Amino acid sequence: MSNRHNDGSAGDANYGVIGQGYVSYRQPDPHIASFILSALGDAGTVLNVGAGAGSYEPVDREVTPVEPSASMRAQRPAHLPSAIDAVAERLPFADQSFDASMATFTIHQWSDLKAGLREMRRVTRGPVVVLSCDPKELHRCWLNDYAPEMIAVEARRYPEPDAIAEAFDAPVEILPVPIPLNCVDGFGEAYYGRPERLLEPGARLANSAWSFVDASVGDRFVAELGSDLANGTWDARYGTLRTQPFFEGSLRLFVARP
Repeated sequence: MSNRHNDGSAGDANYGVIGQGYVSYRQPDPHIASFILSALGDAGTVLNVGAGAGSYEPVDREVTPVEPSASMRAQRPAHLPSAIDAVAERLPFADQSFDASMATFTIHQWSDLKAGLREMRRVTRGPVVVLSCDPKELHRCWLNDYAPEMIAVEARRYPEPDAIAEAFDAPVEILPVPIPLNCVDGFGEAYYGRPERLLEPGARLANSAWSFVDASVGDRFVAELGSDLANGTWDARYGTLRTQPFFEGSLRLFVARP
């Protein structure tokens, strides 16, 4: 695709810049993974589109990963298969090549949502499983109070659930996925009860939305959050989140069956 970045990244985010150290903060969370594995069912062959460093790829079946970013492909651990350099909108596979396919935290990066999901449907015999966010629910996290510009960017990037269902042109099951308190997949809402972690530059860098706002937003965020944590303001407002087992946020699993 003509709009790919130097490292091959095919979406709006350049993972050649922001992807370094990504796996230190973005590990597959077991609770979230259980939803994906359940949706994949007994599929023996699975296509993973926008596979990144391999989060949520099942290790008990044959997986074919597709990832356009060389930076992300290079971070895949040795026990996972090497990823193919390709994009969702043009998958280099024959019709119905896989028992199931999956895409996690990636559809908001695609240049053409309909084309990508239709390609996944074309090459898949069984379920197509997509992990994404409902943009209308992003404001529910405390992050919106400290960095509304970043949340606004996220809300613009993530497609609406209705748009995803329409792109499949088939019935789609939409499952809310509660986020656990100690979630090891460090997207923004994963730190709902651990705000200190988002003071770390690497934690913010592993969330691509921060790369779309001015650096001054991040500076202000760190200053205000750091101050409110030090003087107790954050805990006075949101302290109950520190022991809340799950957060019902924006995370959604979309399952389209043939």
